[in-house]
Amino acid sequence: MSGEPLLSVRGLKKHFLVRRGFLGASSARLRAVDGVSLSVREGETLGLVGESGCGKTTLGRAILRLLPPTAGTVRFRGRDLSELSGSELRAVRRRMQIVFQDPYGSLDPRMTAGSIVAEGLAIHRIGSRSERRARADALLERVGIPASHAGRHPHEFSGGQRQRIGIARALALDPEFIVCDEPVSALDVSIQAQILNLLADLQSERRLAYLFISHDLRVVEHVSERVAVMYLGRIVEEAGSKDLYDRPGHPYTRALLAAVPIPDPERKRVRIILPGEIPSPMNPPPGCPFHPRCSIARDRCRTEVPILRAPSPGRRVSCFFAEDYEGAPAAEG
Repeated sequence: MSGEPLLSVRGLKKHFLVRRGFLGASSARLRAVDGVSLSVREGETLGLVGESGCGKTTLGRAILRLLPPTAGTVRFRGRDLSELSGSELRAVRRRMQIVFQDPYGSLDPRMTAGSIVAEGLAIHRIGSRSERRARADALLERVGIPASHAGRHPHEFSGGQRQRIGIARALALDPEFIVCDEPVSALDVSIQAQILNLLADLQSERRLAYLFISHDLRVVEHVSERVAVMYLGRIVEEAGSKDLYDRPGHPYTRALLAAVPIPDPERKRVRIILPGEIPSPMNPPPGCPFHPRCSIARDRCRTEVPILRAPSPGRRVSCFFAEDYEGAPAAEG
């Protein structure tokens, strides 16, 4: 695809200072996001996957400046968000929204569904009170909640209905880009499909771009045009969805895919068991961050940090030996 991307992230870092010892006498730096670069085009879904604790949610929030980045740039339609004044950033934020993972904790229990959806309109002083109420009713109807339920509070809805309210809230200001932070992980499987179909329909109608964060690789495969794989605060692989799932290029990606169950008793997949746990982001290993768990690690991996490079068109891999995997399918037996 040609042209400038809707969202461009370059070298983004988010580090936290963690106090340790008696009365916090010493401190350590937790590298939650450690130099991430990615882009999302208009109307596109970029899936972001990785194990719990790898920094996916922190990355999504840093992109939206819900968390101030430690370093790096985020550009939305070519504008560097770090250079915007308060009023300018406020205006841009109308175009960038989020759907949170927890449909129970992300809605104010004291507010009604209609008030939750209309809150952003009130904050940005859009329309009269009656116009905001009418827009909230229309959005609730669009996501599958009867407008007659606008006066109900969150505890009166099911988990799936609460997530629909969260989606309606995200749509209220006509965004162009939405971070979907594990939007179906807290829902029953039967409800997950309904929410995913709703997100797909809304994307088609409104030309929305999504950063779809999930630990469920099958869900990401279903909804994404491209997929980025994150490990210990860094992107280790990025490729088109079909290409990545058919021909994973990074040993970590191959291990993740090997752990996904296949709904076919006639097909069996060779499991790749990763030794140990994810290293602490406060004390990452030298060299390649994945080398302590990698079965093909060599001396170079223990001392040098691989850059995210393109061993083939349309793919970026942070591995010195990605060409060894080129053309090899995911392990199956």
